[in-house]
Amino acid sequence: MKKIVVIIVVLFLGKNNFATETAPCNNTVNHTTWNLLLKKHVSEQGKVDYLGFKNDLAELNAYLEWLSNSRPSETWSKDQKMAFWINAYNALTIQLIVDRYPISSIKDIYSPWNIKVITIAKKSLSLNNIEHDILRKMGDPRIHFGIVCASISCPKLQNEAFSKQNINRLLNKASKEFLADTTKNNITTNSVELSKIFKWFAKDFKQEGSLIDFLNRYTDITIASDAIISFKDYNWGLND
Repeated sequence: MKKIVVIIVVLFLGKNNFATETAPCNNTVNHTTWNLLLKKHVSEQGKVDYLGFKNDLAELNAYLEWLSNSRPSETWSKDQKMAFWINAYNALTIQLIVDRYPISSIKDIYSPWNIKVITIAKKSLSLNNIEHDILRKMGDPRIHFGIVCASISCPKLQNEAFSKQNINRLLNKASKEFLADTTKNNITTNSVELSKIFKWFAKDFKQEGSLIDFLNRYTDITIASDAIISFKDYNWGLND
């Protein structure tokens, strides 16, 4: 009899934990499914196994359905909202590629950032909607190192889901890693050859000073205020 009672309790608790993760109006966002997929299919270097994601399409679709059924609200903290939308952007980008894989570049897809890829809170959203209408308006330029456009010249896709608990640590890590990657940025005291991300979104990086001021927060090299700035070509090849 005791064994039966224990089994019933375990099953009950397990069911409740699942309900907590999938409840559409729950203010505690749980990105466990996405975290597990990232750990499984993204290397420490940010290389993405799209075929692996394709083989786990049921899990990816279940996560996207959970996102679609969630309703980010004003009661959420900024960190919670930002984590939700960065994860959504990255998962939807993965889906966009996986649905057409194998391809050699996200640009093989016609107007990929304008395709309506999900409906959340009764709004049909594209990747551009999420990036420009939601994330950039949060005023944190580090989001550009958190969201990944499936390309070689992009910041690397972190193999850990963002959460309200880890978002500052993970965005700082992503920012430092991106600037330290000499395939994407070459930084010396007197000159910097930067990713075009810094050109495309220059306004975002100048909210609290100059671009050099921003860079100096996340590099080990102290860049001179009058350093020469140039920009690298952008490689849109797939990050696989």
